[in-house]
Amino acid sequence: MPATGKLIGSGRTADVYEIDEAWVLRRNREDWGDAAAEGAVMEHVRAHGYPVPRVRTGDAGASGDSRASRTSRTDLVMERLTGPTMLEAFVAGTIDAVEAGAVLASLLRQLHAIPGRWPGTRVLHLDLHPENVLITPDGPRVIDWGTAEDGDPGLDWGLSAIILAQVAVDDDQPVAEPARAMLGSLLADPSGLTGEGLTEARRRRAVNPTMTPREVELLGTAEELVRSLAAPREP
Repeated sequence: MPATGKLIGSGRTADVYEIDEAWVLRRNREDWGDAAAEGAVMEHVRAHGYPVPRVRTGDAGASGDSRASRTSRTDLVMERLTGPTMLEAFVAGTIDAVEAGAVLASLLRQLHAIPGRWPGTRVLHLDLHPENVLITPDGPRVIDWGTAEDGDPGLDWGLSAIILAQVAVDDDQPVAEPARAMLGSLLADPSGLTGEGLTEARRRRAVNPTMTPREVELLGTAEELVRSLAAPREP
């Protein structure tokens, strides 16, 4: 396993370390996920023009630094991006809730225009929310593809919607009201949300090991909110 530089970020399942000014290393904890598979789907969508970080697949960078080794099952070496997450940008006042929801909807539509790697499918991110979008000087970039798979877009819309709704119905969350506005904006245009996709999204969230008991408890109310804001179409 390669050495790492300074820790620059942490999430529920991984840590991000500095390599140099151009690259970072994202390391999964406790064998979570498959970083090599994640890198492959990122390169697939990037080849179709989707806004994701570049992934390094070579043995080392130009400097020969061993920390910039090949992407593996636990380690993903990718482009270092500059800019806040969408959530951080919202808190800072540089993007409002309605605009944020519209950007998320646009990113989902762009993604689902890309052919999947299996006939009749589309690539799904399955965790597209404000903390997984970086607002860079070149526009939004989508990160954290560890849950990506090929399938029906309705599930992707369902997961993005229910993730926002979980925050919107949580009275302990200071951003509950903006999350509701963001959700409404996400679903304002003709979305790909389906009843089947929303049902499966709730099921997946309920068994997600990163969920807290409180988050699981709110799933029923969150689903009701999504259905009240946009009647899901049937496939």
